[in-house]
Amino acid sequence: MNPFACFSMTTCLKTLLIGLFLTTSVVSFAQDGFTKKEAAKAYEAFNRYFYSPEAKLYQSTTKRDHVAAIWVQAIYWDMAMDVYRRTKKPAQLQFITDLYEGNGKQYAQYDWTNHKVWFIYDDMMWWIMAFARAHELTGNPTYLQKSIEGFNHVWEGSYDPVNGGMFWDFKHSGKNACINYPTVIAAMRLYKSTGDTTYLAKAKQVYAWSRNNLFNKDNGRVADHKIGNNRPGYEDYTYNQGTCIGAASLLYKATNDITYLNDAKLAATYTMTTMSKDGVLPAEGDFNEQGILKAILAQYLVPLIYEYGQTQYLPWIKKNVALGWTNRDKQRDLTYRNYNVPCPTGDIQSYEASSVVMLMQLLKPIK
Repeated sequence: MNPFACFSMTTCLKTLLIGLFLTTSVVSFAQDGFTKKEAAKAYEAFNRYFYSPEAKLYQSTTKRDHVAAIWVQAIYWDMAMDVYRRTKKPAQLQFITDLYEGNGKQYAQYDWTNHKVWFIYDDMMWWIMAFARAHELTGNPTYLQKSIEGFNHVWEGSYDPVNGGMFWDFKHSGKNACINYPTVIAAMRLYKSTGDTTYLAKAKQVYAWSRNNLFNKDNGRVADHKIGNNRPGYEDYTYNQGTCIGAASLLYKATNDITYLNDAKLAATYTMTTMSKDGVLPAEGDFNEQGILKAILAQYLVPLIYEYGQTQYLPWIKKNVALGWTNRDKQRDLTYRNYNVPCPTGDIQSYEASSVVMLMQLLKPIK
């Protein structure tokens, strides 16, 4: 295992303990890896139990009696893109189109001004990020246009020009990590696609506010929200750690400013050493859509490992996948939010079944 960057004596000690866990853990399958066939099996099972071919949408549970939440559909669209990157199959590219069409029909054809369908800004931003990524992957100009229109709409209504930062809702009740870091990611993707430096400037603005108001520079902990002049509200959620990692990584890639990469590593290390118990990510998901949070972490942690050379996190995250996949419901091949326990055999949410599947599409298989 590669040496970790130590940011304090406490962090170093925790890192060594995690390393000891990773080397001595009995959790193992396919020599700490998985095959392409297993990755495909996990995704096929997820779609079999949660995707509606008629509606071209995902359902919230295996009962299939409710559509999954509006913002979560964007994360499932991300997963479809991950599978296409892995397989390059034309049928998967068509599936990306199908999801775009199904969600468009469900959500007012992505009319950002429809504030009945879109009822908070952060729900929009998950889609705006996904549209920008879909354009990068497919070259479809419609996706780029949707992302630009959405970004402009949210920026106009959400950004605080006086004090900085993005409000998460229409009432401007608070500035949450779930709108601020995704805004940086969306802006950086649009900067890459358009070359328009105003997106880079906006990304830097929002990131600077977030770093000063939501980020613990000593240990990498990301606060969930800040309301007015009150102290940040620290609630540990893996998706906030993940989007912080993604925002910092993209800014580092564009600017070569090492401060951004150090922030990304600090956030990842906190997730590994403090949020994870005995090296296992927190269960999350006992409330509404929280089961999706680790899937979002996966989207930004895995590129940090492969694209930015931070392989010190690879043994840890592979052990989590191994544990989650080993504890799947072997009759249905469905995984669960709590990697430490067997997946329930009854009704479960698509949210809580998503993160191991997502990781298996992003991590490199052994064969």
